[in-house]
Amino acid sequence: MIVDDEKLVRWSLRQKCGEWGYEVREAETGSEALRVARDEVPELILLDVRLPDFGGLEVLQSLKQADNDAAVIMITADPQLDDVKAAIKMGAFDFVGKPLDFDELRVTIENALEARRLRTEVDSLRSEIRRRTNYHEVVMVAPKSVELMNFVRKVAASEATTILIQGESGTGKDLIAKVMHHQSTRQGKPFVAINCSAIPETLMEAELFGHEKGAFTDAKTMKKGLFEVGDGGTVFLDEIGELSTFLQAKLLRVVEDQVIRRVGGVRDIQVDVRVIAASNRDLERAVREGGFRQDLYYRLAIISILIPPLRERREDILPLIEFFIQLFNRKFRKSVKGISDEARRLLLSYDWPGNVRELKNAIERAMILEEESVLRSSYMPSALERPGGWAAPLDDVRSPSRAGQPLPNGRHLPPLIIPEGGTALEEVERALVELALRQADGNQTRAAHLLDISRDALRYKMKKFDLVHAEEIEPPSETAS
Repeated sequence: MIVDDEKLVRWSLRQKCGEWGYEVREAETGSEALRVARDEVPELILLDVRLPDFGGLEVLQSLKQADNDAAVIMITADPQLDDVKAAIKMGAFDFVGKPLDFDELRVTIENALEARRLRTEVDSLRSEIRRRTNYHEVVMVAPKSVELMNFVRKVAASEATTILIQGESGTGKDLIAKVMHHQSTRQGKPFVAINCSAIPETLMEAELFGHEKGAFTDAKTMKKGLFEVGDGGTVFLDEIGELSTFLQAKLLRVVEDQVIRRVGGVRDIQVDVRVIAASNRDLERAVREGGFRQDLYYRLAIISILIPPLRERREDILPLIEFFIQLFNRKFRKSVKGISDEARRLLLSYDWPGNVRELKNAIERAMILEEESVLRSSYMPSALERPGGWAAPLDDVRSPSRAGQPLPNGRHLPPLIIPEGGTALEEVERALVELALRQADGNQTRAAHLLDISRDALRYKMKKFDLVHAEEIEPPSETAS
């Protein structure tokens, strides 16, 4: 943005900056400059010290108070030492004098933008370091896990720009994505993540691609999307299978051409990002069923990583337990040394349908409650002692005399009593779906596992019984009936 009250100066600067490849906005007064800076978010400002309404130093001060991170170069025909000192102290990058030397100005602009880029990278690194202290280190010792991590490191060091990670919920897909970023040549650049199932479809396009001012009712300023914010780094799209086919088509253009267009925009913006997508759905099956674009799937799956569930790499369970104990010792200021033999037996014999996340939650619960130096089985979740992860003993729906006896698949039916007047089979099915969703705290993947059906089948039944919003289901009462 060029801020100067002299029209000829603005014109000449605009011509030169355009020749140098910059997009330019203009402002004639200080108040107009602040408005444009708020709406257009410039990366660099050429700011005249003398303006008709108030001084350039006042504009600079207002910009900094508003947390505007633009690089500012002051322009003046009569540089005063006090002005220079004040401007530099307030955060200006440099001064240039009138009449302008365009060769000098070009170098100053390039230096200012480079300094801004470096400052942004440093801030990103500091933020990333803070984040890294909060997420789990990779704890994988099973042969299958070691083989996986060797492959992950090889892919991370490559120039691959699209990677697909698949695995059940709780297996650590987000962790693997972070590892791949930190072990790549992009490690000093941004890592931005979004859960595609957590944001409404009406807002997702603007989140991913940004929007121009006025693109829709609430778009009062221009906003960069995640692909612009992550330029040079990694964009992690978790639960990509939840994206609509409309957004899948737009995403295909990004991964193929590295080009985005903001909502309401008319120009293409080049980006350089590595896209890591993740899903707990079988995307190949979703392609066959028409729920996911085939061309996007094949583009993402050039490099495909499948994370095995915890039950298939049981050698990782004890090292993970040890890691979580140390993690929560620091968090809760405790000094737990390990686990009892009975607790170890329970933890090793359980199938962990919720994978590493469920194991972490179990250890955290025990750490909160335990008062001794070892974690005892009495503070482990009751689900660990039940087949299939059910949290309460379940009776056969057909006959009280067979209460609690297992079905052929090893599971138990819940304690439902058919009233004397009878009941519809659909009501029993609805009750089972509700119970599974309660037991899984609304987690559809876990609920589907408990019912021994696919997640798609569960969703069909939820829609059939008008149970789309699992969080609206009330918790079970003390005595089921």
